Amino acid sequence: MFSAGALAAGRNAFFAMNTIAKGGPEEVVPLLKELGYDGLGGAAGDGAMATALERAGLKFFNGYITLQFHAERSALDEKLRGQLDAMRGHNTVLWLAIAKVLRNNKALTARTPEGDDIVARHLKEIADYAAARGVKVALYPHTAQYLEHFDDVVQMADRLNHPNIGITFNLCHWLKVEGAERDPAPLLQAARARLMFVTLNGADSGDTKTMAWTRLILPLGEGSYDVGAFLRKVRAAGFTGPIGFQGYGIKEPPREVLAKTMAAWQRMQEAGQ
Repeated sequence: MFSAGALAAGRNAFFAMNTIAKGGPEEVVPLLKELGYDGLGGAAGDGAMATALERAGLKFFNGYITLQFHAERSALDEKLRGQLDAMRGHNTVLWLAIAKVLRNNKALTARTPEGDDIVARHLKEIADYAAARGVKVALYPHTAQYLEHFDDVVQMADRLNHPNIGITFNLCHWLKVEGAERDPAPLLQAARARLMFVTLNGADSGDTKTMAWTRLILPLGEGSYDVGAFLRKVRAAGFTGPIGFQGYGIKEPPREVLAKTMAAWQRMQEAGQ
């Protein structure tokens, strides 16, 4: 899952998410290459972006998608099959968030036994189809969705115990859902065998559960939250996989944000964080 540059340097690969690295391959790929990123977290099924990144020596780490699961029908509709088919051959991951679980078009309360049974059934179906195309699946915990807590994705992945399903830790969603005072280290340690991605960004500390995203998603190096200490915990847990920069909602020009984020990332590496 690493780019060649990251492997040669013996470090976690560092990629940008398309929440900040926006545009088509002709814009995004040269910018990431110039600034020193190892690749992109993009959109599910974006084969053109994946191919352009690979030609530049970069990697399409994952393709993000948010789904709703319906009890009465398969999650593998024509659109999702096409997206997974387009990701074949790129050694990449479907980055999957589950917004809602519905029965008879009515949303079920999060983490009910009935809802979890539906999720488990649909995830196995997706993972089996993806595996046949060389695509893995990483569950993505997201605030106010069915799998909102990091604990939620850990428990679901443990339940399925599917060789093609892993999990993601998102710092901004952790701060929003769990708060800055809860220590993620024990969960990172316990989940390290299934942990495929970590995302981070600058953020403020304090009562983060009540903060707006404008304070919870900042360029790396900005904000009062100690991201360096968080990164040390990630590495102490034995995580050697890719780390992504989340830039959702940041209003500054993408080039400026990505440049100063990369500068902050490099400072953190030099400081041994």
